[in-house]
Amino acid sequence: MDAPDGNLLTGEPFIEPTYVPSRLPSVYNPLHTFELPKGTERHYQQQFADMYFLRLAQLRDAVIRRAEEAWADFKLGDERAQMVDRVLDVRQGQLCWVVGTVYMEMGLKPNVLDDIAKEHWIAAPPARETYMSGTAKDEMMLEDESGRLRVTGESLNQHYVTGCVLAALGTEQADGTFQVIATQHADLPRQPQRYERDDSSLAVAQKPRLKREKAGKLAIVSGLGITGRDDQEIWLDLLSEYLTGEATGNPDQTNAAQISRLIIAGDSMLQSGPILSREEFLAKKSGKKHYGYDAGDYNALPTDRFDTFLTDLLPAIPITLLPGAADPANVALPQQPLHPALFPHSRAYANPPAESTETIEGLDSVTNPWEGDIDGWRVLATGGQTIDDLLKYVDKVNVMDVMESMLRWRSVAPTAPDTLWCYPFQDDDPLLVKDCPHIYIAGNQKRFQKRVIKGPVDQQVLLLAVPKFREKKVIVVVDMESMDVEIVKFRMRRPAKVAKAS
Repeated sequence: MDAPDGNLLTGEPFIEPTYVPSRLPSVYNPLHTFELPKGTERHYQQQFADMYFLRLAQLRDAVIRRAEEAWADFKLGDERAQMVDRVLDVRQGQLCWVVGTVYMEMGLKPNVLDDIAKEHWIAAPPARETYMSGTAKDEMMLEDESGRLRVTGESLNQHYVTGCVLAALGTEQADGTFQVIATQHADLPRQPQRYERDDSSLAVAQKPRLKREKAGKLAIVSGLGITGRDDQEIWLDLLSEYLTGEATGNPDQTNAAQISRLIIAGDSMLQSGPILSREEFLAKKSGKKHYGYDAGDYNALPTDRFDTFLTDLLPAIPITLLPGAADPANVALPQQPLHPALFPHSRAYANPPAESTETIEGLDSVTNPWEGDIDGWRVLATGGQTIDDLLKYVDKVNVMDVMESMLRWRSVAPTAPDTLWCYPFQDDDPLLVKDCPHIYIAGNQKRFQKRVIKGPVDQQVLLLAVPKFREKKVIVVVDMESMDVEIVKFRMRRPAKVAKAS
């Protein structure tokens, strides 16, 4: 009996099937927001404190506008709230509001002594799950160029963290603390229209607008955690066969053909070059090996297997590749693209640097964080480090709340450089959200979550928390026309036991 049209397993093996699904194209226009200067133009001598003042200067006007709209007619008794230009100009008993950058003094936050201890091979403390000590050492302050002001109040239970810029309304108390009644932040910035940047580029070139077809779907995976060992092979093969349409027949082949691009959001490989312990370092220095194995040798298995995985996919589907915390990339944000030397086979599908900045097909190795336009929608994606670090400042807060707050504060990494390593920017801070995205992706989270948030002028953002594939065996698929979201879960059933004949 003949199989349905389009099935790879047809009843007549030598008869060409009547229907073969074709993959929809991806309209792709990446931004290069987080790329660092090259070579000698990249400097690390600058002071990190300048980043906070730069962030405050760039967000101050937006925060002031929000505060003026909210508190223009606010009175406490007969006293009207007045704006104070600097935090040190606050006067006791005066109802006022001031704009500044939040600084959280927390008992368990890491400090420079920890780094010195590691550098001198002193046993460093274990990694912290939280920075909250639950004692009087946990304090919140508001700072600007003039100094710091300690703030308190129930309205601060909105879980602010170091680095976010806000306006605080209240009065100074006798002990010098500022009792906060209400707060305001910048909220979502302007959101570009769909295909706005693509159409403007055509207008500048004096070319007519394109007639665009229906967009396909965007697949997102993170936390592949490839080690190169055999126990992972079947899961990677299942993922590859699903994305290429080889796993099953209709209707799954047709659904897979609608996926026009894949985003790999960090932690694709487990540590291939681990940091040595003191004993391993001394053994390597003396030329000795533990049981014939040198822990300092580079382990090529993860990169080789990942290269093979990419090579299997790239003829069929274009890929945007972000590095993550476990990948062989620089640690400080923004992480720069994974070097093409890691992928001797799949790099053949990448556009050479000399070509146009617009990568339509193939492999695009990008930064973490990354932003760009996919099918006309602005997409902002991270490998998840910014979310994980912010969660250490707060207690019992949902990942969706954290992602929403970061957008409303207009900062994709507010805790950098305090507790999250980053490049010391001086003239501009690309970690600020200047254009509101339509889709915001955080990779390597504990479980899948989604939420749609709205802004003050009808901005609408889809938030997606993508779990680690190594743990959950899940990928996320977004319909780029309807913004509907589905998850694809991979499972294996154990064979049924056959009863022995009596």
